Amino acid sequence: MRADATGASSSVGTPGARSEGARTREADPTTVIARQLEALLMVADEPQSLVDLATAVGAPVAAVRPAITALVADFDGVDGTVRRGFELREVGGGWRFYVRDEHDPVVRDFVLTQNPTKLSSAALETLAVIAYKQPITRSSIAQIRAVNVDSVVRTLLGRGLITESSTDPETGAINYETTGLLLTHLGINSLDELPLISPLLSDGQGGFDNVA
Repeated sequence: MRADATGASSSVGTPGARSEGARTREADPTTVIARQLEALLMVADEPQSLVDLATAVGAPVAAVRPAITALVADFDGVDGTVRRGFELREVGGGWRFYVRDEHDPVVRDFVLTQNPTKLSSAALETLAVIAYKQPITRSSIAQIRAVNVDSVVRTLLGRGLITESSTDPETGAINYETTGLLLTHLGINSLDELPLISPLLSDGQGGFDNVA
């Protein structure tokens, strides 16, 4: 606390005043919703629509929309704030966090360094499903394998063996397909060189019917 020219004390610029301002901002309804959305989107594997987000936080879509706009501006470094290494992007009618393009190389190298070289059986099976049935959504993969594949798909994405190829216009679900890196590891030039799998499977097994 300091005194002004008249001798009166003033709290301008004091830690207490700044804390009060911070509490006021945190109490703002849009800010509260924005922080809730930020937490939800951190754990979301698929893009989330405004309706889904509004339902999750118990707020109307009209209140969620400005909160999303505030988050985008915050992460993009608008108004002098720090530009984050990730961005909130709208894809296929939903919102999801993505690494900024300029940081892809360092993130890819980190993931490849941190992960063991050998893929698990679950990862190999999931990779085979994608290779033979692509483009394919996560839910379709889970239906074929009859297990949850969220973590395995994240692993394959991190390894650069699969990629997000498109978004279903009706459901907003992401379609996955294999990358050129898989071809390199397999030592083939195209997916046409994959061995025929249907002769190895019994009729109706695991959704692989009629796969060449």
